[in-house]
Amino acid sequence: MKEERQAATGKGRPVAMKTEQVRATPIGEIEVVGEDRRRTRIGEFDRVLGGGVIPGSVILIGGDPGIGKTTLLLQALPRLASKDQPVLYVSGEESPRQIKMRGQRLGIDHPRLLILAETSLEQILKSVQELQPAAVVVDSIQTVYTEQITSAPGSISQVQEVAGQLMWYAKRAGVPVFIIGHVTKEGAIAGPRLLEHIVDTVLYFEGDKSHSYRILRAVKNRFGSTNEIGVFEMKDGGLDEVSNPSELFLSERSQRSTGSVVVSSLEGTRPILVELQALVSSTSYAMPKRMANGVELNRVSLLLAVMEKRLGLHLSSQDVYVNIVGGMRIDEPAIDLGIVAAVTSSLREIPIEPGLLILGEVGLGGEVRAVSQAELRIREAATMGFKRCVLPERNLNKLEPLSGIDLVGIHEVREALDVVLA
Repeated sequence: MKEERQAATGKGRPVAMKTEQVRATPIGEIEVVGEDRRRTRIGEFDRVLGGGVIPGSVILIGGDPGIGKTTLLLQALPRLASKDQPVLYVSGEESPRQIKMRGQRLGIDHPRLLILAETSLEQILKSVQELQPAAVVVDSIQTVYTEQITSAPGSISQVQEVAGQLMWYAKRAGVPVFIIGHVTKEGAIAGPRLLEHIVDTVLYFEGDKSHSYRILRAVKNRFGSTNEIGVFEMKDGGLDEVSNPSELFLSERSQRSTGSVVVSSLEGTRPILVELQALVSSTSYAMPKRMANGVELNRVSLLLAVMEKRLGLHLSSQDVYVNIVGGMRIDEPAIDLGIVAAVTSSLREIPIEPGLLILGEVGLGGEVRAVSQAELRIREAATMGFKRCVLPERNLNKLEPLSGIDLVGIHEVREALDVVLA
């Protein structure tokens, strides 16, 4: 006699309408229906989503523990409820009493906000079908399991199958589903990479816990731009949206300190002015220290090599520290010239004038290359009261004269330093 185990039937998500024959349709005959976006009335959140929440979309939100993912969704979820449809918050990590305590702190006491403490996917879908909510939040997907998979909750197969079933429900019912995901110590969402491919939108909540600023960034969005960011400020009563990030990031800037310069970062359609700081100090060690916060360290090392080779600055015996104030992270090359100017300012102990904006990408030959959307950045600087702007000559040739701000075009890094540190 030999024992054999019978495989469980119905494994995997169901396939709708198997009996129907699917026909290919010419692209010109496909009817386009206007996107009926539902606004959360949180401006920064709607901006990142592309203007609002699309019915039937699946939105994945990741971020470090305690960064504010649950707070943001608790504030946004009641705004999606209606008189006929409630909204459902499914928690696999906290009890309803804990969520109630957090809601009291945030001032949330909406009668149509329903809380469900459950980790079984089958029970969650059963409750969802009975309630017919306007939106669903699952916190978090690593705690939810399905009985069709025998592995433990949080495993690759469980996360993949749970996400697939939630996506199938969202598309079939036309209900937006928000999924909160844990992140690894490197900052990526835990679980299989397929999780990010399944969902429609992937949002990352960034920010330093030592700062009150939080940045919501879209890295994937099938219904909008992937370059937009939302800026929030964490307060005792929850997250407050910041409509003018430039003013916030420059509010505590010292006027005459060395190594401080203002650069512009273009996030989607919105330019943001931030303060970039550099500190250069002599070292007695054979290997000087290089540290960067908010910018890529390899990019800083490359620019320091250009400064040594093209400008003759001796930095091999100097420790160099570069920091973006406010917890922002900037990856675009438009801040290259700002980094060079800030490092040189700290090395020579010469302050940069407060009303100066610096734009430009630095090449390995010491040339300054053009940046994108220069006019948009300069108009933001003029609105903030800046009087001068150093920018690449190629950008200057394409711009019309702007009132209230003096534009200085340069070709090489050496020319820029002569203007900035004159």
